[in-house]
Amino acid sequence: MEISEKMMLEVLDKAKRYVESETDDNFRTEVGKLLMKKDKEELYERFYTSLAFGTAGMRGVIGGGTNRINTYMVRKVTQGLSQYLLSFTDPSVVIAYDSRHYSKEFALSAALVLSANGVQTYLYDTLHPVPMLSFAVRNLKCTAGIVVTASHNPSKYNGYKVYWSDGGQVTPPHDIEIAKLANSVESKDIKDMSEEDARRSGILKSVPASVDEAYYAMVRASIRRPEVFALSHIKVAYTPLHGSGNVPVHTILSSLGVEIETVREQEVPDGAFPTVKLPNPESREAMEKVVALAKSIKADIVFGTDPDADRLGIAIPKDKEKTEYVLLTGNQIGTLLADYLLSTRKELYSGDKKAVVVKSIVTTDIIRKIAEKNGALMRDVLTGFKYIAEVMEYVDEHPEEKLQFLFGCEESYGFLTVNDVHDKDAVSSLVAATEMMCYYASKNKSLIERLDEIYNEYGYYTERVFSRDYEGASGKEKMKSIMEKLRSLDKGSELAGRKIKEKKDLLFDADTGLPKSDVIIYTFENGERLVVRPSGTEPKIKYYIFFHAESSGRAELENKLDDLLKEYQEAL
Repeated sequence: MEISEKMMLEVLDKAKRYVESETDDNFRTEVGKLLMKKDKEELYERFYTSLAFGTAGMRGVIGGGTNRINTYMVRKVTQGLSQYLLSFTDPSVVIAYDSRHYSKEFALSAALVLSANGVQTYLYDTLHPVPMLSFAVRNLKCTAGIVVTASHNPSKYNGYKVYWSDGGQVTPPHDIEIAKLANSVESKDIKDMSEEDARRSGILKSVPASVDEAYYAMVRASIRRPEVFALSHIKVAYTPLHGSGNVPVHTILSSLGVEIETVREQEVPDGAFPTVKLPNPESREAMEKVVALAKSIKADIVFGTDPDADRLGIAIPKDKEKTEYVLLTGNQIGTLLADYLLSTRKELYSGDKKAVVVKSIVTTDIIRKIAEKNGALMRDVLTGFKYIAEVMEYVDEHPEEKLQFLFGCEESYGFLTVNDVHDKDAVSSLVAATEMMCYYASKNKSLIERLDEIYNEYGYYTERVFSRDYEGASGKEKMKSIMEKLRSLDKGSELAGRKIKEKKDLLFDADTGLPKSDVIIYTFENGERLVVRPSGTEPKIKYYIFFHAESSGRAELENKLDDLLKEYQEAL
């Protein structure tokens, strides 16, 4: 893209003002050097726009500039959040952070801005997972919460997520109002104070240790069949992928008598994530070391959690000798957990409340089949766990409807099996998965065998997901153009060699039953389904393709999957 002189003058002005406002020496020096070198392209990339506070926060590449995440941008957004919180009586905020570069520094910067604005603030002294922050918001009865994390993204990223008093990520009207204020803050508006003054005055406090203990007790109390842990010696292989899951996972599993071995090279928190390209348990490469560990110790089940411990990956033995392991997809994990939780509740629950299961629109439909057969109420929501949290909040606020949240899941390895956390929780879900494995082992049945039984009963459901990345200023325009082209297709049109039977455009169709969102759902005449969704946090478009066959046709479909995926990839 050609950068005009006018555009460059605006960029240079923004860069100079940024240098004057940034409090971190590293970021300030970084931009100062670019100004000295007159690096027009790099300066333009860093200042042509500003990271915006979106639907629940912001995420970006770490570095100096308004189009990067840094101390200035964190302080700017926090000032806007503070102004919104001050419209409530006695506001309070609890803040957590993960192992990423600058996470601790960003968390402290946010805490000091809140404190300077008179907002009571609780800050964790050590890194903590997203689910423990969600729990802490509820436990401390705070107005809001903040987590500094970029979840499973590469090491160059960091982010800032905001939670509301229910423990879920902010939703309308709060997110809209916070965004308006945060995005309009000028550097002169940002209040600040020293940590020493904040702590001395009591406006800034450490999160009490009792909050962690309450979380651990809650997870242990959520176990449905506690007796199964004593039926056999259990061995778990685990990796926190250099993140925040290690302490809570070890604490809870050890208290249950489970032997847990951790990948040593990935045990220590490290924002560089030196042993993996991507710290995401969805990635086969990220799970290689823990699977190797599992083979060496003959583990009964294998777990991986991402840096903020909200996503959970699982591998299970292929054979009784435990020489080979198979990595489960997010949909397979969700299927097994939904089946176990629903069947267990059906057997053990004697109350009069109806179970509620919630999944995203891009999660396998077999979960709907399982929920309905077990008499549960099934809800589909937009992608993003905050929408699952909205359903949970509705259940909490309407006791007269006699509903009980049981399980929430997303295909992207996000699961929730407890009610006192309102975001995806790899820690408590990992405990539920261990319980599930122990239960079936007591019946002399493996999880592979149980999954096959589910497919035999409900039919074979599978999926493929791929994405296309569009970085930088030109990337946004490219994504917009692609979505416009896809929107021009309608019923009867062809896409990837398939005739469209039905199209739902969640941005423009009024009768979808879901909030407006930049998502298109195609159902084809051959029964396949395609969902197209630009990511809300990354410069990419994601494509979800869903396939289904009767159990008798499973082998035939599996043999064709690679070719079917290739057809879609070439067309899209």
